[in-house]
Amino acid sequence: MYASFFGLQQQPFSIAPDPRYLFMSERHREALAHLLYGLDAGGGFVLLTGEIGTGKTTVCRCFLEQIPAHCNVAYIFNPKLTVQELLRSICDEFGVAHAPTVPGAETVKDCIDPLNAFLLESYANFRHNVLVIDEAQNLERDVLEQLRLLTNLETSERKLLQIILIGQPELRTMVATPSMEQLAQRVIARYHLDALTPEETRQYVAHRLSVAGLQGASPFGDKALERVHALTGGVPRRINLLCDRAMLGAYAAGSSQVTEAIVRQAGREVFYAPGASDPSAQTTSAARRWAWPVGALALAVLAGGAGWALRGAAPNEEHSKAIRPAVAPAAAVPAAAAPQRAEPASVASAASANADIAASTPMTMAAFLDAQPTDDALAAWKVLAAGWNVQLTGASADPCPALAREGLHCYRSRKAGLALLRSLDRPVMLSLVPSAAGEGQRKVTAVLRQLTDDKAVLEGVNGTRLEIPVAALATLWHGEITTLWRAPKTVVSTNGELMSGAAAQTWLDEQLTKALPTATDAKPGTRRASIRQFQISQGLTPDGQAGPLTLMLLNRAAGVNEPSLSAGG
Repeated sequence: MYASFFGLQQQPFSIAPDPRYLFMSERHREALAHLLYGLDAGGGFVLLTGEIGTGKTTVCRCFLEQIPAHCNVAYIFNPKLTVQELLRSICDEFGVAHAPTVPGAETVKDCIDPLNAFLLESYANFRHNVLVIDEAQNLERDVLEQLRLLTNLETSERKLLQIILIGQPELRTMVATPSMEQLAQRVIARYHLDALTPEETRQYVAHRLSVAGLQGASPFGDKALERVHALTGGVPRRINLLCDRAMLGAYAAGSSQVTEAIVRQAGREVFYAPGASDPSAQTTSAARRWAWPVGALALAVLAGGAGWALRGAAPNEEHSKAIRPAVAPAAAVPAAAAPQRAEPASVASAASANADIAASTPMTMAAFLDAQPTDDALAAWKVLAAGWNVQLTGASADPCPALAREGLHCYRSRKAGLALLRSLDRPVMLSLVPSAAGEGQRKVTAVLRQLTDDKAVLEGVNGTRLEIPVAALATLWHGEITTLWRAPKTVVSTNGELMSGAAAQTWLDEQLTKALPTATDAKPGTRRASIRQFQISQGLTPDGQAGPLTLMLLNRAAGVNEPSLSAGG
C-alpha cells in the first residue's frame, strides 16, 4: 500500500518467511554454526532456543538449505504428538515403510525395528541421518524420553541418529529438570538465540528496506530507530510489525520521514492492550488509541488510490515496472511528455532522486544484457581474470587449469545466495537469465564487481557496466556463481585441494595463526580443531577439513591481498 510512496518495490516488513529478506546477525551465524556442528558430532542432541520471533525458524531454514548431500533429513514441525504418532511421523519423513505386526494395532516396536534397519543401512552407505523438531517446547515428557531412547540406536563407532530440537526458552527449562538428566547428558551443543542489539536492529531495518528496493536515504531517522529498538527489544518479528505500522502511519500523514513520534504511536497500536503499563498508553483514551489506525488505514486507502491514479498504474504494474529492464533512461523522457499535476513534495522529491540515479547510470538493464554474448562465458572469464591482473589468451571453455598455473583457483556453486557472496567478498561471475517478455530463457554471463547493502555493480564485455538495486539482481540471478582465489602453487593442487605435504601444512598453520591468534600448529589433531574453530566463526559446516571454501575465507581473514567485492575491486 505505502511501498511506491517511499520508492519501494514491495512491502519491506512482511512477517512471511521470504528468503530474500534473510538477515543473519552475528548471533544468528553462531546459532547456525552450532546446528552445522551437530551434523558431524556423532549423534546426540543439539538444542537451539530463543524467545518468540527472534529468528529460530529463519536459522532453521538456512540450516536446511546448507545440509550436505550425504545427509538424510526428517523435519517435524508439529510435535504435539503421542509417542506412536511421533515414531510414525519420523518413519514417514525418512521414507521408511512400517506396518503393524498385528493388523490394526501398530506398536512402538513396529516403527523402531524398520527405522533401526534404515539407519544401519544408511550408515553402511556413509550417509548421516538428522531429525529436526521445531517448536520442541510442545513435546510431552514421555515423547522426549522416547527421543532419548532413539539415540541408543548406534554401532560400536557412532550413534546413528542426530536429533536437533528447536524451541522457546521453556525447552531449556524442561531439559534442565532432574527427570531429564539422562537426556541433558546427551546434549552435545546448545545455543540460546538472543534478540538483536541496537546496532543490529539498525542494520536489520536497513537490510529489509534495501531488499525491498530503497535507493535513497532511509525514512527512519536515528531517534526513530532508537525507539524501534526500545519498543521491540530487538525481536525481529516485533520489529517487522512495528515498522510496517509506522510506515503506514507516515504514508497516511503524507510524511516521507518516519519520526520518533510516529513510531511511538504505532507502538501503542501494535503492542499495548487496554490497561497496559505504558505511561503514554495510560493517558490515552481507548477511543483515541483506536482512532489513529482506523483513520490512518482509511486515509491510506484513499491516498493510495489517488497516488496510483496520479501515476497511471495499478500497484502490481508499479512493481513489475520497477523490476522490468528499462527501455530508456528516465532522464531521456521529455518533461513535456508528462501531464502537469500537483504531487506531494515528498513524492516529487523521490521522483527527482530516481531521475538523477537513472541519469547517472551508464546503461539501462536491457542495453547491458543485450551487450553480453549469449551462452558464451569466455568473455566474462576474461573480465573476471583481469581483476586479478591475469590475461586469458586461450579459447578454452574451462580456463581453470590455465589459471591454476598462475596461482589462481576456481570455485563454483549452483546454489549460492547473497549471504555467501557477502561472506566470500570477492568478485564473482554470475549466470543471468533475463525474465523480460520476449527474451525467453536466454542466459548471459557477467561479473559482479561490487555489492553493497543496497546496490550491485555488474561488469560485462567491452567495459559495459550496470548499477542496479540488490532486489533487481534477484530477478536475474538464480544462484550459479564462479569465483577465484589465490594460493601458492606448491600447496594447492590444480583442482583447488590442499596438498598433503609438509609445505602445505606449514602454510595452512600460518594462515590459521593469522586468522585465529590462539591457533596452534603443534599436532595434526590441534590443527583440525583450529580449522573447526575457524569454520564455526564463519558459519561453515565445521568438518575440520580445509576445503576450498574454508581456504578462501582463511585468505580473507588472514589479510591476503585479493580483489574485494565490498570495495568494488
